Amino acid sequence: MGTPEFAVESLKVLVENNYNVVGVITMPDKPAGRGHKLQISAVKQYALEKNLKILQPEKLKDEAFLAELRALRADVQVVVAFRMLPEMVWNMPQYGTFNLHASLLPQYRGAAPINWAIINGEKETGATTFFLTHEIDTGKIILQEKLPISENDDAGTIHDKLMVMGAGMVRKTVDLLIEGKTDAVDQSQFIQNKTVLKPAPKIFKETCEINKNKSVEEVYNFVRGLSPYPAAWLEVQFPRQTEKTVLKVFETEREIIGHSDEPGTLITDGKKSAKIALKNGYIHLKSVQAPGKKRMEIGELLRGMR
Repeated sequence: MGTPEFAVESLKVLVENNYNVVGVITMPDKPAGRGHKLQISAVKQYALEKNLKILQPEKLKDEAFLAELRALRADVQVVVAFRMLPEMVWNMPQYGTFNLHASLLPQYRGAAPINWAIINGEKETGATTFFLTHEIDTGKIILQEKLPISENDDAGTIHDKLMVMGAGMVRKTVDLLIEGKTDAVDQSQFIQNKTVLKPAPKIFKETCEINKNKSVEEVYNFVRGLSPYPAAWLEVQFPRQTEKTVLKVFETEREIIGHSDEPGTLITDGKKSAKIALKNGYIHLKSVQAPGKKRMEIGELLRGMR
C-alpha cells in the first residue's frame, strides 16, 4: 500500500526478488495540471508495468473494497507512504500489517519526518518498520536503521537515501515475519525520562516562509529541510523593482559575522550575489526561483532583472 515514488522502491525490491505480490493498493487517480487530466500515482505506474493487480479505493471501509482485499488472501500487508488504515484493514492478514516510516521512531511521528529532522538540525535520521496499531506511528518496532545527515544534505538527498535503505528493510521485515523471527519492541522502551519527542506534522505553504528573525544556522537548516520540495520562500525587495518578489529558496551559504544591518535586509551587487541579513550574520542566496520562472542560480536571476 503506497502512492509516491518513495513507495515504489520497496515494491520494486519485493517484485524483483520474486515475492508473491498479490495486489497493490494506491490512491485513486486525481486530476492535475491545466487540462485537469487524470494523473496516476508512481506506485500505480510501476504496478501497471509489472501487470500487478491494483486496488484504488475511495474509502477504506467500503464493503466492496474489503471483500476484494479479503479475496487476495495476503499473508502480510506492507504500507509505505500511504494513509491511515482502519483496524479492519490492518488487522486482516495472518502476519499483520507493517509500515515503513522515514524516521527513528518514536521521534518524528507524522507526515513529514525527513523535512523536520533536517529543519531541526539533526545529525542523523533513519527508517523504522513497525506494526500498525490504532494510534498513528506508535506500533511496536520491528527493525530500525540509522542514516547520518551531513551539513550539505537536503530533503531531496535524504529522501533518496532513505528510499533505498527502507526498501531493503521492507524485504528484511517480510523475511522475519515469514520465518516467525519477529521480536517487536514497544516504542516506550526508546523513551527515557528526559527524552523530548519531536513531531513531524504536515507542511503547508505558510509553514515554508523563512523567519528573518532566526539565526543563520536555523535558516540554513530550514532551507535544506524544505529543498527541493515544497521549498522555503521569502519576500524580497530587489533594487529598481517597484514591488516585492516572493522568492523560493533552494540552496544557501552561511556567513556568521557581526553587522549593523536590519534583519531581513537584502544586500546585492545586482550581478552575481545576494544575501539576507540575519541577527548573527548573512544567508547567501545560491539557488532560487522567482514567480513564473524556472529554478536558477542567483546570478542568472539578477542579470535577467537588469
